[in-house]
Amino acid sequence: MPFRPSHRQLEYLVALGEAGHFGEAARRCNVSQPTLSVQVALLEKQLGVTLIDRMPGHVTPTPVGAEIITAAKVILSGLDEIRALAVSSKGNLGGAIRLGVAPSFGPYFLPYLLPRLHAQHPDLKLYIREDRPRPLERAVLQGETDCGVGPVPSHEPDLVAEVICRERIYLGVPRMHPLADLKSVPLTALEGMRLLTLGPGHRLLDDVRKLAEMSGAILAEDYEGSSLDAIRQMVSIEMGLSLFPELYVRSEFAKDENISLLTISDWEGTRDIAFFWRRASARGSHFSALAALAREVAAGLFTADVIADRRSPGQAGDR
Repeated sequence: MPFRPSHRQLEYLVALGEAGHFGEAARRCNVSQPTLSVQVALLEKQLGVTLIDRMPGHVTPTPVGAEIITAAKVILSGLDEIRALAVSSKGNLGGAIRLGVAPSFGPYFLPYLLPRLHAQHPDLKLYIREDRPRPLERAVLQGETDCGVGPVPSHEPDLVAEVICRERIYLGVPRMHPLADLKSVPLTALEGMRLLTLGPGHRLLDDVRKLAEMSGAILAEDYEGSSLDAIRQMVSIEMGLSLFPELYVRSEFAKDENISLLTISDWEGTRDIAFFWRRASARGSHFSALAALAREVAAGLFTADVIADRRSPGQAGDR
């Protein structure tokens, strides 16, 4: 009979790869260090390859070890899904969900979603991880996270995505900027303007880059913000212009903010937000139900005109 690694061996190997130290990995797995060490060594012997490079004070996976650890995460996630499916027969979306959220959407949406979710599934445990969209997509594909919510993944055939809402994207300009009193501007108005953006891994970076290419604006390569809050503060002190998604605007922009919000008349200026999960996941029905609830919640959030709400009757409209 061909050798099959045990669940426990894979769990030990993954913990060791993440911790980089036998003692810490053993602590995470609630076993003694000798037990973990013996099982990893036995796994290497049974597979006939070296999985871990052992060095004084720390360990690192070998190239083949890193590949096996990635596969092991998916396998362990699948075993968790089997347990979750059994629990779901009691009607609680599997009992636990590891949810990844994009920082440009999740923190501004979850306060609306979580009360509804808790009311319907009071015993559901939700473990939330915040990360940039691209690393988040990788985490879902590798089984580290069950599902994610953020901009729709592109070119990922192994992910299923269900759109829950479409957000408008606004152009933010300093209040004293020549464009500030306009409600809408054409792309040509941005030629030569300095555009600030988030760093790599954020899909808003792609939006700003495309906008710069289309309009002739200048992408501020010397400054990449770590958060929308940082970008907003930079715009408010006249360091440049930037793009802000609608739910963030509704949550974080005050009426007296030193920023005016505009639309761009000849640019689509929207993004689709989705729940997404591995196509091979056995829990697709759980995540689809979660997406359906999120869609209901989102439907009530995008009703009023953001720009109209921020303009007092005495302010200028379109020139």
